[in-house]
This record gives sequence, structure tokens and C-alpha cells, in this order.
Amino acid sequence: MGKSLIEIAQQLKDNDKKVQLIYAFNGTGKTRLSREFKFLLAPKIEGDAELEELEVVSKKILYYNAFTEDLFYWDNDLEFDAEPKLKIHPNAFTKWIFEEQGQDRNIISNFQHYTDEKLTPHFNEEYSIKDKYGNNITIEAFTEITFSYERGNDERSDNIKISKGEESNFVWCVFYSLLEQVIDVLNVAEPSDRETDQFNQLKYVFIDDPVSSLDDNHLIELAVNLAQLIKSSESDLKFIITAHNPLFYNVLHNEFKNGTFKKYFLKKNEDIEYDLVTQSNDSPFSYHLFLKTEIEKAVETGQLKKYHFNFLRNLLEKTSTFLGYDNWGELLPKDTAGKTNPYETRIINISSHSKHSGDETVELTDDDKRVLNYLISNIRETYQFK
Repeated sequence: MGKSLIEIAQQLKDNDKKVQLIYAFNGTGKTRLSREFKFLLAPKIEGDAELEELEVVSKKILYYNAFTEDLFYWDNDLEFDAEPKLKIHPNAFTKWIFEEQGQDRNIISNFQHYTDEKLTPHFNEEYSIKDKYGNNITIEAFTEITFSYERGNDERSDNIKISKGEESNFVWCVFYSLLEQVIDVLNVAEPSDRETDQFNQLKYVFIDDPVSSLDDNHLIELAVNLAQLIKSSESDLKFIITAHNPLFYNVLHNEFKNGTFKKYFLKKNEDIEYDLVTQSNDSPFSYHLFLKTEIEKAVETGQLKKYHFNFLRNLLEKTSTFLGYDNWGELLPKDTAGKTNPYETRIINISSHSKHSGDETVELTDDDKRVLNYLISNIRETYQFK
């Protein structure tokens, strides 16, 4: 029997491990799970706005997910040809992290490290403007960020609008700087000796799919840095991390010691129920083997769907890269003349590149199921997976 996301959130809450790692495909429900977990600790109040999600005063949970990025928004003001600004919805943690802790330098340093050393964020100082009615409006410091390229000799480019990936990276660097400070504060054992009491009630940090637009080298480094930071935590703070990137997931797995963490697969069933499958901690996650197992289970139960062709293509891509082939099509069965069946290649291409999410649930024809079953059987027997 599957569970609801609320029940899975409760299962995570009941676990006493310092770290819980969850792997799931995109669209499975990781972000919704983070929300349900948050509501277990702090039930939603009528009128509770998303703007308060990073308010950490007297809260039991701090989390990073898609809603976190919504707290940062662009003011393009194209009508007056103004320079683009990334604005921050006012909240207590940004005031604390920027003004009281002076973390803007660390944020800039981290951001440049993962993007471009010349791409520089600039935080505003307090200033006043007049609205359209002539009234003075005060813009608080550290509520607007502009970006430019430093050219040397104290020269810089005009302000630019950074890419979505760079923006996501910047938001993560802000969150990461906050997390560094939170752990540092809570590592002081005696609450009365801490520099602030803002985090005394904090029990959980839920991190849902941090920056995924990085190259592999930077993604590995980010995962290692995050793991090292978590391991430096000496308080009772617990961490839940979800990921769809197998490389990021595996690096975290390898960084944590057995006995200190627990790992899962989050799987969505067709009836909007979910399975949180516990995995052994003695070996990392083999993504391609997981895909193969999922296809085989679907074959055995007669539950093959269109998205299983996407699994098959991913399996072929991972395997062909490992074995040194130029492309995944070279792994497909060949006839006596050494040629692959063009129909088999075409059906994998078509079925694994749906343009509409609704296509993922379309039933396969009997011929499609037969081809998929034949291909997975042939690949298993030819390449001797264990």
C-alpha cells in the first residue's frame, strides 16, 4: 500500500538519523514533500504568505526549495529603460545575514566560485525615491542586487540580467551562507552564550534539489562542501536532502558515514500515492541499475507505460558512455548484417521525447510493450548486468 505525502513526511520526522537522503525523479513530488514536512512542524495559518517562508525567528524548520527562489524577483522596469535589479522580499533572515553578520562578501565569493570570478553582485545601500504621487519612499539596504562584469582597473560593465541558472546559484549561495551561520550559532552548547537566540527553536533543515545547473566538477564540489558543513554541526539539528541528480546524490552518500544517515527512493504511484523505499547504506546509488530494475518490474507486473521508454533510453545512454560507445544506438540488437532495426531506434526516440507531460501516462500498444520487453531482455543478456 502506498502512502500520502503527509504520511511520508511523518515517517521522516519520526526518524532519528542526523541526515536523510532521498532520491526521486523530477516531478515525483519532492517540493510538495518539503511543504508537507514544514506544515507538520508549523501548521499553515490562514493568510500565511510565501514571503514568510524564510522567516526563521522562533521557527522549527529552515528549508530551501522552489519557493525559496520565489522570494527573489526581477524588477526590469522596461518602460523607463531602467537597469535590471534582482529584488528581495523583506524578511528577517536577510536582514540578519546581510546587516548584522555582513555575509555579503561570502555570498559574492561563493557565487563567483561556482559561476564566473568576474561576474559580480552589488548590494544596494539605503536610498530614497519618489513614487508617482511625489511621496518619498525609502528603499532599505540589501533589498536589491545588480550584477555586472568586472573589467579590471576599477571598470565594470553595465548592469546585466543574469541567466536563470546563475540566479538559482546566487539564491543557493545566500541560503548556504545563512546555513553556515545557523550551524555556527547552534554549535555553541549553552543557549545563553549564543550571539543570537533566533535559531534556538530550529530542529530541521530541509534542502530540496539545490543548484542543478552546475557542471559536474562544481556540482561535486558543492555536494562535498554541503556535506562537510553538515558534518560540522554539533547540535541536534537534523537534515533532510532530496535530489534528482544521481551524481549529487552519490557524492553526498559517499561523504556521510554509515550509521549517521539513511537513504531512500521516493516513488510516485499512479493513484497519487507514494512509496518511500529504504535503501542500504553500504553502497552508492547506481542510477542505471535502478532504471533497469524499474523497467523489469513493470514488465513482470504488466504495468509498462510510455515513460519506461525514457528509462530505457537513459539506461542505454549511461551504459554506452561507460562502455565507450559513441552513441546509445550501438547497444541495440543487430541483425545478421550488423545493422540495428530502425523501428526500434525510432520508437525509443519518439517515446522518450514527449512534449507534453500528459503523454507520460498514455497506454502502450501490445506491439510497443513487446518491443520494450525484447529490448530490455536483450540488453540484460548481452551486457551481463549484476
